[in-house]
Amino acid sequence: MNPERDAAGLRAAIEQARLGRDEGGVPIGAALVADDGTVLGAGHNRRVQLNSAIRHGETDALENAGRLPASVYARSTMYTTLSPCDMCTGAILLYGIPRVVIGENRTFVGGEDYLRSRGVEVVNLDWEECVELMKDFIAAHPEVWNEDIGED
Repeated sequence: MNPERDAAGLRAAIEQARLGRDEGGVPIGAALVADDGTVLGAGHNRRVQLNSAIRHGETDALENAGRLPASVYARSTMYTTLSPCDMCTGAILLYGIPRVVIGENRTFVGGEDYLRSRGVEVVNLDWEECVELMKDFIAAHPEVWNEDIGED
């Protein structure tokens, strides 16, 4: 664990979350970062912007990283501002990403336990900035948030 690298990775994800918010979308960002600190791909939830069913922050980061060899995923960390949902948890497992660092899980708890049960290291930094981004969005747009997590 490298606290400076984790802070830098989460800052990259937060920058993406702010972009999403500023575009009128759900403020969740993610960054796939190699062990040497290189950002391989960063993205944000663009379900609203693209009228997409699957463009969450993590899936957008993976899409923006492009096709990578399994060995690259195996030496990377997924940074995300919010606990990953079941879909994003599945993508993390599919590509064998061994470590996930989340900004917070107070507003939503996703597949953290499942990730851990499959051997993935999960670190929750619990940053207030991430909590506030989500709290503000959920209060202002509850219908979009519910749609994003598959609830009515």
